[in-house]
Amino acid sequence: MSSSSEDTIALLRRVPVFSTLSTEELDQVALMAVPRRFEAGEVVFKEGDEGSTCYIVRSGRARAIRAHPDGRSITLAHFESGDIFGEMSMFDGERRSATVETTERTEAIAILSADMHRLLREHPDISVKLIAALGQRLRSTNERLARQSFQTVQSRVAAALAQLVEAAREPEGGVDGDVVITTTQAELAQLAGSSRESASRFLAVLERAGIITQGRGRLTVHDAEALGRYVY
Repeated sequence: MSSSSEDTIALLRRVPVFSTLSTEELDQVALMAVPRRFEAGEVVFKEGDEGSTCYIVRSGRARAIRAHPDGRSITLAHFESGDIFGEMSMFDGERRSATVETTERTEAIAILSADMHRLLREHPDISVKLIAALGQRLRSTNERLARQSFQTVQSRVAAALAQLVEAAREPEGGVDGDVVITTTQAELAQLAGSSRESASRFLAVLERAGIITQGRGRLTVHDAEALGRYVY
């Protein structure tokens, strides 16, 4: 078994939907996987495209967004190492329901629809896990949208920023110190479901309070506890 195949199997083992497969079975999945690389800001697929591939993130980050006819957009989900996306088309055969684009340089593996369908036929338990994963993603999205409908702009932006802080801390497991978030004001506004102007005004308030420092394409959060007090 090559080192590349071993790396892919290790990645697949971290994906909950494949967790019940044996090493031999994971090796078969790895043989189907096609390596893909995307630059920061690159579109993996667009809303309305035909769906023939699902992706698993090896490194980097991506996000799913939905566009409104008036030009606004909202971020539905974020994906990082070990996350799977594009799998909905494996079930319904419909066109892509959202656009997925990378927020930093990203490496992934792609599995074609025909290969995934064969895998699902051979291992029905994977279908159950995929449905559960989709249900959890839908539940999380619904809960976030429900919160946003009752929150002020400031609270939504603070909550979105706090979410990014938590995600950035997870790999190291730390709870103290500065946290650097790679994002722009426009991206944060999309995640919070607000206008860029409103998000910018509130970020200026946070910066004057010493809670954050803004930079080009990044934010440094100095006091996550103080940031949390703006979420209600």
